[in-house]
Amino acid sequence: MVEKKLENLGKEFRLKRVIDENTNTSIIVALDHGMTSPTFLDGLYDMKKRVKEAMDGGADVIMMSKGFAHLTYKEFKKDRAWAMLLTASALGTGKIGLNARIGTVEEALILGADSVVVFVPLATENEKEVIEFVAEVGKDCEKYGMVFIAEAEYPTTYESIDKLKGQWGFDYLMRNARLCAELGADIVKVNWSGDPDSFAKIVQATKVPVVVAGGTRVSDEELLVRMEEAKMAGAIGCSVGRNIFQHENPYAMTRAIVRIFKEGYSAREALKELNETLKRK
Repeated sequence: MVEKKLENLGKEFRLKRVIDENTNTSIIVALDHGMTSPTFLDGLYDMKKRVKEAMDGGADVIMMSKGFAHLTYKEFKKDRAWAMLLTASALGTGKIGLNARIGTVEEALILGADSVVVFVPLATENEKEVIEFVAEVGKDCEKYGMVFIAEAEYPTTYESIDKLKGQWGFDYLMRNARLCAELGADIVKVNWSGDPDSFAKIVQATKVPVVVAGGTRVSDEELLVRMEEAKMAGAIGCSVGRNIFQHENPYAMTRAIVRIFKEGYSAREALKELNETLKRK
C-alpha cells in the first residue's frame, strides 16, 4: 500500500521535537519574561544555566527570544526544540494587553526555530489587530512548515489566577482558545481555568493540543496539583516560566513536572520526590 504524502513535511518534523511522540506530551519552559514582565525577574541572569537545568530536567521546548537563543544555543540538546517569540508586551504604554510585533515566521525559519509563539490578548482596544496578526501567523506557519503556539491567555499574566478569573471569566478563555485554533494554531496555551471540569471543556472545544500555563508564583504543591488536574482534563503538557526559573532548584521542579506528564506520577508522588531532592541540596 502506498502511503499518502504529507502535505507539510517541515511542520511534521518540527512537531516531533515540540511534542514527544513516545508520550504525546510537551513540557515547555518559558524563559521569555524579559519581554513580558513589567519588572526584571530574578532567575533570568544566567540564561545558559537556566536552559541547561530545563534540558536536564526533561523539558521538550525552551520558549525564548532570538537574542538569547543566540547566546544559549550550545546548551540545547539535539532532540529538543526552540520556540521563538513573535510578540512582546508594550507595558510602557500603561495599557493592558498591547503587543509589539518583534519577529516573523520567515525569520524564525531562517534562525532554525521549531516553533513560533504569539501572545493573544483579547478584549482590548486593539483586539482587531491582534486577531489579524494571529491569522497572518497561522497562514505563514502553514506556508513555511512552522509549528504555531498561540498563548490564549488573559490580557495580563502578572496577577493571581483567582483575580484574573474573577475579572475576565471562563468565557474569555474558552473564546480565546477556540479562536486561536480556528486561526491555525497547532498548540494552544491556556491559563488554568480553576478546576478540571471547566478546563476539560476548553480542551474539548479547542480540538488541537492544549498546554496549561504556569502563571504567577505559587507553592510547589499548588503548581503540581494544577499540573496533575490539567493532565486529567486533557492537557498534553504545560508552559511554565516563573515557577521554574525562580524556583530554588529549577532542575528539580522541571523534573517533578515531567514526572507527572510523562511518567504517570501523582502530584503527591512528584512533590515527595521534589522535597527529598531539596533536602539533599
